[in-house]
Amino acid sequence: MRSRSPSPRAVGQPNQVQEPYSRARKNPFFDGLLRAEDGTPSPPFDLQASLGSRNISRTMSDIGNTHTRNAHNSLTDIGNNPFLQPFERSKIDKTASFAFTDVQSLFSFDPNEPIEANEKPPTVNGLTSAKSFRVNRRKENLSTVSLPQSAASFYNGDSPEFEIVASCPSINQLNSFLKATKDEVNAGVPGRFLHVVMAQDVPDVGSIASTITYAFYLNEARKCDQICTVPVINMKRLDIRSQAELKWLLDSCQIDQSSLIFVDEIDLSYYDLFGSLKVVLLNGNKLPAKQEALKQAVVEIFNCKEGESVYPWVKTVTIAEKQDSSCCTLVAEKFALISPEILAGQGFSRLLLAAILLDSANLCSPQCSLKDKYMATLLIHGAGRFGCNGLYQLLRYKMYDVSDLKVADILRKDFKKWTRVGKPDSAGSRMMASQIGMSSIGVPIAQLLDHEDTSVHEIKYFQHMEKIRLLMIVSGYYDSKKNFKREILVSAESVELMKNLLFFFNASASQLPLKAIHQPGLGEEMQAFEIDKVTSRKTIERLLEEFGGTSKG
Repeated sequence: MRSRSPSPRAVGQPNQVQEPYSRARKNPFFDGLLRAEDGTPSPPFDLQASLGSRNISRTMSDIGNTHTRNAHNSLTDIGNNPFLQPFERSKIDKTASFAFTDVQSLFSFDPNEPIEANEKPPTVNGLTSAKSFRVNRRKENLSTVSLPQSAASFYNGDSPEFEIVASCPSINQLNSFLKATKDEVNAGVPGRFLHVVMAQDVPDVGSIASTITYAFYLNEARKCDQICTVPVINMKRLDIRSQAELKWLLDSCQIDQSSLIFVDEIDLSYYDLFGSLKVVLLNGNKLPAKQEALKQAVVEIFNCKEGESVYPWVKTVTIAEKQDSSCCTLVAEKFALISPEILAGQGFSRLLLAAILLDSANLCSPQCSLKDKYMATLLIHGAGRFGCNGLYQLLRYKMYDVSDLKVADILRKDFKKWTRVGKPDSAGSRMMASQIGMSSIGVPIAQLLDHEDTSVHEIKYFQHMEKIRLLMIVSGYYDSKKNFKREILVSAESVELMKNLLFFFNASASQLPLKAIHQPGLGEEMQAFEIDKVTSRKTIERLLEEFGGTSKG
């Protein structure tokens, strides 16, 4: 029989005898757990009598970052813990937490040998629930990254040299899908329609994550032998080197990057020519201008803004709940409805969670919807030992960390270029086409120039490779006094073009007041300036477009 909680006593009645309080579950499910097999109530478990005078050492996760000298004693005392006696000693030794630096002096293990957690695992909807654990050397030391404290980090511990990586069944299934689709594309997709899932040409985490996961969803939900569903990342493979946060995330989620298909690795116009191309467009109502020729192949638009005009022949349109709601929120919702066990994998949930956190500014953006917050809570397992705040801070740190990048990769990280047709030349026979590029960076111009010994040459080489006559590098950062600073570095193809640009800037001094920054070794075709007032990149971009339309240099 379940014990009943006493009714509350009125204040000021000390003479009444209080009934002993016994906490019990109200759920009938727990009531059944408290009964023996013959139906009689089970006696309560006396923890103090069971332990007696024995001392039980705290586990490594309770202690946190234990010093090396105490690690051996803690693991030895595990055998005296009655709660851990049913486990085999060999398994306890293998799965012990490595929450200290000097690991090799205490343990002998092969970092390349996986540690199996289940010999005969059950399966759920085709996904095996077994996990294998691999002890890997860390590719980088994250101890220098200032992360907020979290309970997950405290209980998991942190080793600066090693990490324990658990296999993720849903990621394994995703990697199998990616490899199969790439093999199919390499074979030419014979006898099938090519169903391409592609986002806008914005190389951010949200676009790449939604492209991969929504293509995987379509493949699982709409199985059809006549269709080959393929995610195509709308960026060049080379550009991923400049996206440190994206590269870290894909590695952390154990996604096979060699099986991904980038837009420069597939000729979509070839399939469109023969009528076998079908396009699913994400995060927008229309294809980018350079891919506008493929618009007749669009059959579905996913996560476009309400009120935006779409191609009239597209019948399947999914509208976002809010203007800037994360696309991965909608993808996670679809998986939760048809195959929620896929979201249980840490790698898969981390991929979606990271995109939601970045798209919603850690769930603090005014455009963040309740569904964004709900799905982030559902996917919290993906945050792992970092916690949600820590994962967001780590990704943000990676976005602005350029210490491991080349100068060209820093400039390519946030780069755009456009063409403007200017006035006719002196003979009046042809129009002048002006190629202009703008790169945004988060470090001071002086730091960029000091990044490498040949930074000036690398900037010129980047300008030459991109075939642009004028390159504007826009810097935005906070100084030591937390004041926002805006600087620009201009690299022109010729001295005459530089003079024309400076004349244009002088005429627009009210919008863009400039103060020259002396930097030795730049030459006449490259100059640096500080902007005297807070100016948005949109304003600079608009002025460059005006200059491109009037310039004859």
